[in-house]
Amino acid sequence: MKRIAGIIGCILLSIAVLRAETLVEIKTNVGTMKVKLYDDVPNHVRVFTAKVRQGQFNGTLFTRVISGFMIQGGSSDSKNAPPGARTGFGDRNSEILPEVSHTYFHKKGVLAAPRQDISINPKRKSDMSQFFIVQGKIYRSGELDTLELAANQKARKKALDEFYYPVKTEMDSLRNTDKKTFNQRITAINAQIDSVVRATPGHLIFTPEQREAYTTIGGCPHLDGQYTIFGELTEGFEVLDAIANQPKDAYDRPKKDIRILSIQVIP
Repeated sequence: MKRIAGIIGCILLSIAVLRAETLVEIKTNVGTMKVKLYDDVPNHVRVFTAKVRQGQFNGTLFTRVISGFMIQGGSSDSKNAPPGARTGFGDRNSEILPEVSHTYFHKKGVLAAPRQDISINPKRKSDMSQFFIVQGKIYRSGELDTLELAANQKARKKALDEFYYPVKTEMDSLRNTDKKTFNQRITAINAQIDSVVRATPGHLIFTPEQREAYTTIGGCPHLDGQYTIFGELTEGFEVLDAIANQPKDAYDRPKKDIRILSIQVIP
């Protein structure tokens, strides 16, 4: 009996661990979205769920929607905003330090914290008075290649100047006379170039997971590393699309109010 009780206890513990992630439900006047919050972005999840439990986002609007980009909402100044008014300015008193993780990237459906421009917010603190959800667009593999080339151009040129161009004449000769040696040498040179690129701050090399997501469901790769991502949609992608595709005014505010009726932590 003790052994059985122990097995049951282990099973219950495993279930508890699996269910340790926090889930929230975002009800809007055009549909409901469900979000899984990440357990390894603790400060953002703590602040966000505290505001959710206090009902701070209830009754606010999605104040900025851009098709092919994202939807942003939750700002308290939008609760009673008259039609056509510019709103969604955020709250500098709600800023917290970023928790940017390279584990997460801006694929479609991720939940992230906006922030003020680095000119007035050099520490890139997150404004937790509101949030955004990425819609993005689907990229072709060649488009991702182009983004990498553009981002890494200076670092790659520096590496070529150091490792390739000084031996270019020799390599051109080997290409025609000794293919085996050429292949060995060019492989080593490419490894040195790649090492320089990877060691350069701001370099861009998409992981297989990023490439898979950006070429299938889509996203916004240019945002990667710039904002703290702390969750992702599990349901309601059609609601995300419906909100992102709303007709909007010059301030990117939907012409028809898209209201957050409630956000609740799912027990």
